Amino acid sequence: MFDIRDVDLLERYRFGLKTADFLLCKRCGVYVGAQIETFHGAFGIINTLTMMPVPDGLPVPALADYSSESSNDRVERREKRWTPLEKVV
Repeated sequence: MFDIRDVDLLERYRFGLKTADFLLCKRCGVYVGAQIETFHGAFGIINTLTMMPVPDGLPVPALADYSSESSNDRVERREKRWTPLEKVV
């Protein structure tokens, strides 16, 4: 679950396929993470570089291109790879 101290500073944005809410800080514009609700539950991902302090031992980022995915493929990938959430914000 995301711990948002000031919900008024949280901006939700949906890209073209509108499959997930991307969470941005209204004050600074930083991408904080994303969340999705599906028939199988809620799932989320966090931008670890926004954590203070940044965790040690993070893997090197890998380039990824998901532009050829259908909406169903994208949701299925996120259900498999993102962390289950108790609830969404």
